[in-house]
Amino acid sequence: MSEIRVRVADWHKDNAELRRIRESVFVAEQAVPPELEWDAEDAEAVHFLAEEGDYAVGTARLLPDGHIGRVSVLKDWRGLKVGEALMQAVIAEAEKRGLDRQMLSAQVHATPFYERLGFEIVSGEYLDAGIPHVDMVRTRQ
Repeated sequence: MSEIRVRVADWHKDNAELRRIRESVFVAEQAVPPELEWDAEDAEAVHFLAEEGDYAVGTARLLPDGHIGRVSVLKDWRGLKVGEALMQAVIAEAEKRGLDRQMLSAQVHATPFYERLGFEIVSGEYLDAGIPHVDMVRTRQ
């Protein structure tokens, strides 16, 4: 495996890659209805792509209020620190924009991953698209 590189993506120019990853992970794997996956917030979000060479393998988005979401890594690239590289890039961009507090809605099984990145659980468990989630917050150290 070559090195994973994370870059800020362009919602219009990189739309096919962003959609391919999110549809594979959320719609196909996790059975999230497409109408819940795609929303108006995509147009105003900062999007990120994790790439191995020229192939996009992960994505995430950052909303103007500091919410991080749609963090997704293709199945064959999980466990290879792609998610960590993505999140570090998103956190760095958020802080560069003065967003010292980042929030996300985490799938319960992923909470240890986010805790390693400095996020803390701040809610009880709830269902989102039929999947157990909790709210998590990270504040710049």
